[in-house]
Amino acid sequence: MDIEPLLRPMRLRGLELPNRVVMSPMSRYASPDGVPGPDVVGYYARRAAHGVGLVVTEGVAIDHPLSVDHPAAPRLFGADALAGWSGVVTAVHAAGGRIWPQLWHQGPMWNVESTRLGVRTPSLRPSGIWGPADGTISIPAEAKAAALPVTLPAGDGDIQDVIDAYGRAAGAAKRLGFDGIAIHGAHGYLIDSFLWSFTNRRDDGWGGDAERRAAFGAAVVRAVRAAVGPDMPICLRLSQFKMQDYRAVLADNPDDLGRLLRPLADAGVDLFDGSQRYFDTPVFDGSALNLAGWMRLLTGVPSMAVGGVGLDKARGPARHIDDSQTATNNLDRVLARMRAGEFDLIAVGRSLLNDPCWLERVRTGQPFLPFDPANLQRLT
Repeated sequence: MDIEPLLRPMRLRGLELPNRVVMSPMSRYASPDGVPGPDVVGYYARRAAHGVGLVVTEGVAIDHPLSVDHPAAPRLFGADALAGWSGVVTAVHAAGGRIWPQLWHQGPMWNVESTRLGVRTPSLRPSGIWGPADGTISIPAEAKAAALPVTLPAGDGDIQDVIDAYGRAAGAAKRLGFDGIAIHGAHGYLIDSFLWSFTNRRDDGWGGDAERRAAFGAAVVRAVRAAVGPDMPICLRLSQFKMQDYRAVLADNPDDLGRLLRPLADAGVDLFDGSQRYFDTPVFDGSALNLAGWMRLLTGVPSMAVGGVGLDKARGPARHIDDSQTATNNLDRVLARMRAGEFDLIAVGRSLLNDPCWLERVRTGQPFLPFDPANLQRLT
Protein backbone atom coordinates (compact mmCIF):
# COMPACT_ATOMS: atom_id res chain seq x y z
CA MET A 1 0.00 0.00 0.00
CA ASP A 2 1.33 3.41 -0.98
CA ILE A 3 0.87 5.50 2.17
CA GLU A 4 2.68 8.58 0.85
CA PRO A 5 -0.41 10.84 1.28
CA LEU A 6 -0.30 10.11 5.02
CA LEU A 7 3.35 11.09 5.27
CA ARG A 8 3.32 14.45 3.51
CA PRO A 9 4.17 17.43 5.72
CA MET A 10 1.64 20.23 6.06
CA ARG A 11 1.82 23.83 7.25
CA LEU A 12 -0.92 25.54 9.23
CA ARG A 13 0.00 29.17 9.91
CA GLY A 14 3.34 29.04 11.75
CA LEU A 15 3.23 25.30 12.47
CA GLU A 16 4.80 22.62 10.30
CA LEU A 17 3.31 19.14 10.74
CA PRO A 18 5.62 16.28 9.72
CA ASN A 19 2.75 14.08 8.48
CA ARG A 20 -1.04 13.98 8.11
CA VAL A 21 -1.88 11.58 10.97
CA VAL A 22 -3.41 13.21 14.06
CA MET A 23 -4.23 11.71 17.43
CA SER A 24 -7.92 12.49 17.87
CA PRO A 25 -9.14 13.97 21.17
CA MET A 26 -10.51 11.27 23.47
CA SER A 27 -11.70 11.83 27.03
CA ARG A 28 -9.75 9.66 29.47
CA TYR A 29 -10.86 11.01 32.90
CA ALA A 30 -7.45 10.23 34.33
CA SER A 31 -6.56 13.62 35.84
CA PRO A 32 -7.75 13.65 39.49
CA ASP A 33 -9.12 17.07 40.44
CA GLY A 34 -8.36 18.17 36.91
CA VAL A 35 -4.57 17.85 37.24
CA PRO A 36 -2.66 15.83 34.59
CA GLY A 37 -0.10 13.60 36.28
CA PRO A 38 2.93 11.58 35.14
CA ASP A 39 0.73 8.87 33.60
CA VAL A 40 -0.96 11.47 31.38
CA VAL A 41 2.46 12.88 30.45
CA GLY A 42 3.61 9.43 29.36
CA TYR A 43 0.40 8.65 27.51
CA TYR A 44 0.67 11.64 25.18
CA ALA A 45 4.46 11.50 24.85
CA ARG A 46 4.36 7.88 23.69
CA ARG A 47 2.14 8.75 20.73
CA ALA A 48 4.46 11.58 19.76
CA ALA A 49 7.53 9.34 20.12
CA HIS A 50 6.01 6.80 17.74
CA GLY A 51 5.58 9.32 14.96
CA VAL A 52 2.09 10.83 15.15
CA GLY A 53 2.21 14.17 13.32
CA LEU A 54 0.02 15.97 15.86
CA VAL A 55 -1.47 15.13 19.24
CA VAL A 56 -4.81 16.75 20.09
CA THR A 57 -5.57 16.28 23.77
CA GLU A 58 -8.77 15.11 25.32
CA GLY A 59 -11.32 17.82 26.08
CA VAL A 60 -9.94 20.30 28.63
CA ALA A 61 -12.13 22.42 30.89
CA ILE A 62 -11.99 26.17 30.50
CA ASP A 63 -12.29 28.45 33.53
CA HIS A 64 -16.08 28.58 33.82
CA PRO A 65 -18.14 26.93 36.61
CA LEU A 66 -20.36 25.01 34.18
CA SER A 67 -17.62 23.96 31.78
CA VAL A 68 -16.91 20.28 32.46
CA ASP A 69 -18.58 18.08 35.04
CA HIS A 70 -16.25 15.10 35.58
CA PRO A 71 -13.81 15.63 38.48
CA ALA A 72 -11.08 13.68 36.68
CA ALA A 73 -11.34 15.60 33.41
CA PRO A 74 -8.32 17.88 33.02
CA ARG A 75 -8.62 21.66 33.30
CA LEU A 76 -6.59 24.50 31.83
CA PHE A 77 -6.63 26.86 34.77
CA GLY A 78 -5.13 26.81 38.26
CA ALA A 79 -1.42 26.59 39.04
CA ASP A 80 -1.48 22.84 39.74
CA ALA A 81 -3.21 21.91 36.48
CA LEU A 82 -1.06 24.28 34.43
CA ALA A 83 2.06 22.74 35.94
CA GLY A 84 0.77 19.32 34.91
CA TRP A 85 0.16 20.48 31.35
CA SER A 86 3.60 22.03 31.24
CA GLY A 87 5.01 18.57 31.87
CA VAL A 88 2.89 17.13 29.06
CA VAL A 89 3.96 19.78 26.55
CA THR A 90 7.63 19.43 27.49
CA ALA A 91 7.53 15.64 27.11
CA VAL A 92 5.70 15.71 23.76
CA HIS A 93 8.14 18.26 22.37
CA ALA A 94 11.10 16.24 23.68
CA ALA A 95 9.72 13.27 21.74
CA GLY A 96 9.62 15.37 18.57
CA GLY A 97 5.85 15.91 18.59
CA ARG A 98 3.38 18.77 18.31
CA ILE A 99 0.40 19.15 20.63
CA TRP A 100 -2.83 21.16 20.86
CA PRO A 101 -5.29 21.25 23.77
CA GLN A 102 -8.97 20.81 22.94
CA LEU A 103 -10.89 23.55 24.79
CA TRP A 104 -14.21 22.19 26.06
CA HIS A 105 -17.43 23.56 27.49
CA GLN A 106 -20.22 20.98 27.77
CA GLY A 107 -23.11 23.46 27.72
CA PRO A 108 -26.41 21.51 27.84
CA MET A 109 -24.57 18.23 28.49
CA TRP A 110 -23.03 19.51 31.74
CA ASN A 111 -24.00 17.32 34.70
CA VAL A 112 -25.91 14.84 32.56
CA GLU A 113 -23.60 11.84 32.08
CA SER A 114 -21.43 12.58 35.12
CA THR A 115 -23.55 14.13 37.89
CA ARG A 116 -21.88 15.83 40.81
CA LEU A 117 -23.40 14.43 44.00
CA GLY A 118 -26.91 14.73 42.61
CA VAL A 119 -26.61 18.49 42.10
CA ARG A 120 -28.91 19.71 39.32
CA THR A 121 -27.73 23.25 38.75
CA PRO A 122 -29.09 24.36 35.35
CA SER A 123 -26.51 24.03 32.59
CA LEU A 124 -25.72 26.80 30.16
CA ARG A 125 -28.18 26.60 27.24
CA PRO A 126 -28.85 29.17 24.49
CA SER A 127 -32.65 28.85 24.78
CA GLY A 128 -33.03 26.68 27.87
CA ILE A 129 -33.67 23.57 25.74
CA TRP A 130 -31.64 20.40 26.30
CA GLY A 131 -32.72 18.35 23.31
CA PRO A 132 -35.62 16.35 21.83
CA ALA A 133 -37.66 14.15 24.12
CA ASP A 134 -37.60 11.34 21.54
CA GLY A 135 -33.90 11.54 20.73
CA THR A 136 -31.93 8.37 20.08
CA ILE A 137 -29.28 8.30 22.79
CA SER A 138 -27.04 6.01 24.83
CA ILE A 139 -27.11 7.91 28.13
CA PRO A 140 -29.27 6.49 30.95
CA ALA A 141 -32.99 7.26 30.75
CA GLU A 142 -33.00 8.82 34.21
CA ALA A 143 -30.19 11.21 33.24
CA LYS A 144 -32.11 12.28 30.17
CA ALA A 145 -35.30 12.78 32.20
CA ALA A 146 -33.46 15.03 34.63
CA ALA A 147 -31.96 17.08 31.79
CA LEU A 148 -35.10 17.58 29.68
CA PRO A 149 -36.91 20.31 31.71
CA VAL A 150 -36.46 23.71 30.06
CA THR A 151 -34.26 26.16 31.97
CA LEU A 152 -33.68 29.88 31.64
CA PRO A 153 -31.79 30.81 28.46
CA ALA A 154 -28.25 32.13 28.74
CA GLY A 155 -28.11 35.89 29.15
CA ASP A 156 -25.73 38.18 27.31
CA GLY A 157 -23.55 38.41 30.42
CA ASP A 158 -23.39 34.61 30.71
CA ILE A 159 -22.39 34.34 27.07
CA GLN A 160 -19.66 36.95 27.36
CA ASP A 161 -18.28 35.27 30.48
CA VAL A 162 -17.82 32.03 28.55
CA ILE A 163 -16.23 33.78 25.56
CA ASP A 164 -13.76 35.43 27.94
CA ALA A 165 -13.02 32.05 29.55
CA TYR A 166 -12.13 30.57 26.16
CA GLY A 167 -9.74 33.45 25.60
CA ARG A 168 -8.09 32.95 29.00
CA ALA A 169 -7.64 29.23 28.32
CA ALA A 170 -6.08 29.92 24.92
CA GLY A 171 -3.71 32.47 26.44
CA ALA A 172 -2.66 29.95 29.09
CA ALA A 173 -2.07 27.33 26.40
CA LYS A 174 0.17 29.68 24.47
CA ARG A 175 2.21 30.50 27.58
CA LEU A 176 2.65 26.78 28.27
CA GLY A 177 4.08 26.23 24.79
CA PHE A 178 1.23 24.39 23.07
CA ASP A 179 1.54 24.53 19.27
CA GLY A 180 -2.05 25.43 18.41
CA ILE A 181 -5.59 25.41 19.77
CA ALA A 182 -8.43 22.96 19.13
CA ILE A 183 -11.98 23.97 20.08
CA HIS A 184 -14.75 21.43 20.73
CA GLY A 185 -17.78 22.70 18.85
CA ALA A 186 -19.52 19.36 18.25
CA HIS A 187 -21.70 16.62 19.78
CA GLY A 188 -24.36 18.85 21.33
CA TYR A 189 -21.96 20.66 23.65
CA LEU A 190 -22.04 24.42 24.12
CA ILE A 191 -20.91 25.77 20.75
CA ASP A 192 -22.91 23.11 18.92
CA SER A 193 -26.02 23.98 20.94
CA PHE A 194 -25.81 27.52 19.54
CA LEU A 195 -25.33 26.18 15.99
CA TRP A 196 -28.19 23.66 16.23
CA SER A 197 -31.57 25.15 15.38
CA PHE A 198 -33.38 22.75 17.75
CA THR A 199 -31.59 24.07 20.86
CA ASN A 200 -31.11 27.65 19.67
CA ARG A 201 -34.52 29.34 19.35
CA ARG A 202 -33.19 32.85 19.99
CA ASP A 203 -33.97 35.86 17.83
CA ASP A 204 -31.12 38.21 18.71
CA GLY A 205 -27.44 38.53 17.92
CA TRP A 206 -26.84 34.96 19.11
CA GLY A 207 -29.61 33.16 17.21
CA GLY A 208 -32.20 33.28 14.48
CA ASP A 209 -30.89 32.53 11.00
CA ALA A 210 -27.84 30.34 10.39
CA GLU A 211 -25.39 33.23 10.42
CA ARG A 212 -26.61 34.41 13.82
CA ARG A 213 -26.53 30.86 15.22
CA ALA A 214 -22.87 30.79 14.19
CA ALA A 215 -22.14 34.09 15.96
CA PHE A 216 -21.25 32.55 19.32
CA GLY A 217 -18.78 30.09 17.80
CA ALA A 218 -17.28 32.90 15.73
CA ALA A 219 -16.91 35.06 18.85
CA VAL A 220 -15.09 32.21 20.59
CA VAL A 221 -12.72 31.83 17.64
CA ARG A 222 -12.00 35.57 17.63
CA ALA A 223 -11.31 35.52 21.40
CA VAL A 224 -8.91 32.62 20.94
CA ARG A 225 -7.17 34.40 18.06
CA ALA A 226 -6.78 37.57 20.12
CA ALA A 227 -5.19 35.51 22.90
CA VAL A 228 -2.73 33.50 20.79
CA GLY A 229 -1.75 35.95 18.07
CA PRO A 230 -1.35 35.41 14.32
CA ASP A 231 0.95 32.38 14.19
CA MET A 232 -0.86 29.62 16.14
CA PRO A 233 -3.41 27.58 14.17
CA ILE A 234 -6.99 27.22 15.42
CA CYS A 235 -9.02 24.07 14.79
CA LEU A 236 -12.77 23.74 15.30
CA ARG A 237 -14.53 20.37 15.64
CA LEU A 238 -18.10 20.11 14.34
CA SER A 239 -20.49 17.19 13.89
CA GLN A 240 -23.90 16.34 12.50
CA PHE A 241 -24.92 14.01 15.39
CA LYS A 242 -25.53 15.17 18.97
CA MET A 243 -25.26 13.39 22.30
CA GLN A 244 -28.91 14.44 22.79
CA ASP A 245 -29.89 12.67 19.55
CA TYR A 246 -27.66 10.59 17.30
CA ARG A 247 -30.15 11.07 14.46
CA ALA A 248 -29.97 14.87 14.60
CA VAL A 249 -28.17 16.89 11.96
CA LEU A 250 -26.49 20.25 12.07
CA ALA A 251 -27.57 21.01 8.51
CA ASP A 252 -29.97 19.30 6.11
CA ASN A 253 -28.14 20.30 2.93
CA PRO A 254 -24.89 21.90 1.72
CA ASP A 255 -26.38 25.39 1.48
CA ASP A 256 -27.44 25.34 5.13
CA LEU A 257 -24.07 23.97 6.19
CA GLY A 258 -22.26 26.67 4.22
CA ARG A 259 -24.23 29.42 5.95
CA LEU A 260 -23.08 28.07 9.32
CA LEU A 261 -19.48 27.50 8.28
CA ARG A 262 -18.64 30.75 6.54
CA PRO A 263 -18.88 33.02 9.63
CA LEU A 264 -16.66 30.54 11.50
CA ALA A 265 -14.10 30.49 8.69
CA ASP A 266 -14.16 34.29 8.47
CA ALA A 267 -13.52 34.48 12.23
CA GLY A 268 -10.20 32.69 11.76
CA VAL A 269 -10.60 28.89 11.78
CA ASP A 270 -7.55 27.31 10.15
CA LEU A 271 -8.74 23.70 10.25
CA PHE A 272 -12.23 22.20 10.38
CA ASP A 273 -12.49 18.84 12.16
CA GLY A 274 -15.51 16.87 10.91
CA SER A 275 -16.47 14.35 13.58
CA GLN A 276 -18.30 11.25 12.32
CA ARG A 277 -18.68 7.70 13.56
CA TYR A 278 -17.32 6.47 10.21
CA PHE A 279 -14.94 8.64 8.23
CA ASP A 280 -16.41 7.56 4.90
CA THR A 281 -20.11 8.11 5.61
CA PRO A 282 -21.75 10.55 3.16
CA VAL A 283 -23.65 13.36 4.88
CA PHE A 284 -25.89 14.56 2.05
CA ASP A 285 -27.82 12.68 -0.61
CA GLY A 286 -26.28 12.66 -4.06
CA SER A 287 -22.66 12.93 -2.94
CA ALA A 288 -20.08 10.59 -1.42
CA LEU A 289 -18.35 13.46 0.42
CA ASN A 290 -18.01 13.12 4.18
CA LEU A 291 -18.44 16.02 6.60
CA ALA A 292 -14.79 17.07 6.37
CA GLY A 293 -15.06 17.02 2.59
CA TRP A 294 -18.03 19.36 2.57
CA MET A 295 -16.33 21.68 5.07
CA ARG A 296 -13.33 22.01 2.78
CA LEU A 297 -15.41 22.39 -0.36
CA LEU A 298 -17.72 25.04 1.09
CA THR A 299 -15.08 27.21 2.79
CA GLY A 300 -11.71 26.52 1.18
CA VAL A 301 -10.35 25.91 4.69
CA PRO A 302 -8.31 22.71 5.26
CA SER A 303 -10.21 19.91 6.95
CA MET A 304 -9.65 16.78 8.98
CA ALA A 305 -11.72 13.58 8.91
CA VAL A 306 -12.17 11.16 11.81
CA GLY A 307 -14.15 8.04 12.61
CA GLY A 308 -13.34 4.35 12.67
CA VAL A 309 -9.87 4.45 11.12
CA GLY A 310 -8.26 1.05 11.66
CA LEU A 311 -11.41 -0.37 13.28
CA ASP A 312 -14.54 -2.20 12.26
CA LYS A 313 -17.11 -0.81 14.70
CA ALA A 314 -20.59 -2.12 15.41
CA ARG A 315 -23.33 -0.28 13.56
CA GLY A 316 -26.66 0.97 14.85
CA PRO A 317 -28.52 4.24 15.44
CA ALA A 318 -27.67 4.55 19.15
CA ARG A 319 -24.30 2.87 19.42
CA HIS A 320 -21.91 5.73 18.98
CA ILE A 321 -19.91 4.52 21.99
CA ASP A 322 -19.41 0.79 22.30
CA ASP A 323 -16.72 -1.82 22.83
CA SER A 324 -17.66 -4.24 20.06
CA GLN A 325 -15.02 -3.46 17.49
CA THR A 326 -12.16 -5.28 15.81
CA ALA A 327 -8.96 -4.14 14.19
CA THR A 328 -9.12 -3.83 10.43
CA ASN A 329 -7.01 -2.13 7.78
CA ASN A 330 -9.31 0.30 6.00
CA LEU A 331 -6.52 2.72 5.06
CA ASP A 332 -7.10 2.11 1.37
CA ARG A 333 -10.36 4.07 1.69
CA VAL A 334 -8.66 6.83 3.69
CA LEU A 335 -5.88 7.15 1.14
CA ALA A 336 -8.24 7.22 -1.84
CA ARG A 337 -10.13 10.16 -0.35
CA MET A 338 -6.95 12.01 0.56
CA ARG A 339 -5.57 11.56 -2.95
CA ALA A 340 -8.83 12.97 -4.30
CA GLY A 341 -8.37 16.06 -2.12
CA GLU A 342 -11.49 15.46 -0.04
CA PHE A 343 -9.71 16.29 3.25
CA ASP A 344 -6.19 17.16 4.36
CA LEU A 345 -5.61 15.34 7.66
CA ILE A 346 -6.90 12.10 9.15
CA ALA A 347 -7.51 11.85 12.89
CA VAL A 348 -7.15 8.45 14.53
CA GLY A 349 -8.91 7.79 17.82
CA ARG A 350 -9.33 4.37 19.39
CA SER A 351 -6.71 2.70 17.19
CA LEU A 352 -4.09 5.01 18.74
CA LEU A 353 -5.64 4.68 22.19
CA ASN A 354 -5.28 0.91 21.79
CA ASP A 355 -1.71 1.01 20.47
CA PRO A 356 0.74 3.93 20.67
CA CYS A 357 2.80 2.23 17.93
CA TRP A 358 -0.12 2.16 15.47
CA LEU A 359 1.45 4.53 12.93
CA GLU A 360 4.70 2.59 12.98
CA ARG A 361 2.69 -0.53 12.08
CA VAL A 362 1.20 1.41 9.17
CA ARG A 363 4.65 2.48 7.99
CA THR A 364 6.08 -1.05 8.15
CA GLY A 365 3.05 -2.93 6.91
CA GLN A 366 2.50 -4.84 10.13
CA PRO A 367 -0.98 -6.07 11.12
CA PHE A 368 -2.80 -3.98 13.71
CA LEU A 369 -3.17 -5.21 17.26
CA PRO A 370 -6.53 -6.65 18.28
CA PHE A 371 -8.66 -4.04 20.02
CA ASP A 372 -8.60 -4.46 23.81
CA PRO A 373 -11.67 -2.86 25.46
CA ALA A 374 -9.73 -2.68 28.75
CA ASN A 375 -7.63 0.07 27.17
CA LEU A 376 -10.68 2.33 27.35
CA GLN A 377 -10.21 2.36 31.12
CA ARG A 378 -6.44 2.75 31.31
CA LEU A 379 -3.60 4.81 29.90
CA THR A 380 -1.32 2.60 27.84
